[in-house]
Amino acid sequence: MASKEFHIVAETGIHARPATLLVQTASKFASDITLDYKGKSVNLKSIMGVMSLGVGQGADVTISAEGADEAEALAAIEETMTKEGLA
Repeated sequence: MASKEFHIVAETGIHARPATLLVQTASKFASDITLDYKGKSVNLKSIMGVMSLGVGQGADVTISAEGADEAEALAAIEETMTKEGLA
């Protein structure tokens, strides 16, 4: 299992548009990918799960991937987070 912590710097946090992009990115991979925030863990392939966390600016989240393509999945998610100005 691979995991990486992110500090959310975006003013609006993980709102609808970046959440959608993260879900789309995660969905391209076979690995199980989870987003952990404040003791709750949701499937990063679920838009409702991601939105239900209400991740705001200044939040620290951990994204974990487990499976055959876990390293590639985390790298792609990190790229999306950076490109969108989230982390």
